[in-house]
Amino acid sequence: MLRWIITNKARVISKDISKQALDADFVMWRGHLTKVLTTPYESREGWMFAVTKFRGTVYISEVETEAARRDRENRTERHAEMMYWGYKFEQYMCADDVHSSPDPSGVVNTNEAFCTVVRTRLADHKLLFSGEVDCRVKDLKAPDPPACYVELKTSAEICTPKQRSNFHRFKLLKWWAQSFLPGVPQVVAGFRDHDGVVVKVETFQISKISQLIKGEYNCWKPTVCMNFCNDFLTFVKQVVSEDNPRIVYLFSWEPRRDVAYTIHRDSQYCFLPEWFVEEIQKT
Repeated sequence: MLRWIITNKARVISKDISKQALDADFVMWRGHLTKVLTTPYESREGWMFAVTKFRGTVYISEVETEAARRDRENRTERHAEMMYWGYKFEQYMCADDVHSSPDPSGVVNTNEAFCTVVRTRLADHKLLFSGEVDCRVKDLKAPDPPACYVELKTSAEICTPKQRSNFHRFKLLKWWAQSFLPGVPQVVAGFRDHDGVVVKVETFQISKISQLIKGEYNCWKPTVCMNFCNDFLTFVKQVVSEDNPRIVYLFSWEPRRDVAYTIHRDSQYCFLPEWFVEEIQKT
């Protein structure tokens, strides 16, 4: 993300140099926004973000929590296999270009990825963030990015009303939050059985997900997510006052608790590399 900014300085440097170097209030990864958006309905996993201000722009980087570290270290083979199913589904669905067909043979390279960079606004906040995009529609006449992008997902097949309710309350929330701000219009989902075999493929339009959950008891609301994200970014702007990449504000949140923060100088949490700081200072 930072290397992209340096390569594209002419596109992202503010014309009003008296205000800030980048024409953005926040720079982050798309996954950070997803976690903040879903916070009002999260009951199991907390988060921690390292935040620093440099030349008027706030940079946000995720820090692994102790709980997340334990989960990663204790991950079972079954869990790893299920994660691989998702990558394999992508291989079945994606071709190298619009003139070819998918080739599902061979081992999946899970390190391959295409990332998009998005500039958008949330209320008064100007956001610059990057996120992985699975693919685009094959139609040559499709609209320009991000309207042509497609997110690919896998999920357990739905056999009971309770499973459908849980799918609406939890999975659709994550899918909506991941795709809404970057402007990805649709999710293509493969519903799999216990052995990982896809038994159904369904397309979900992001703009219509809120209609799917309407009437669902105790379900989530997009406006609640957006308002919380806006309030959190406003709070970060108020707290992060010192413009110095050597000072990091560590924001943390746990379910059923308020957002807390601590301030660290020249600590292990510093994350903006010297080469980036030097390049931006040249502008």
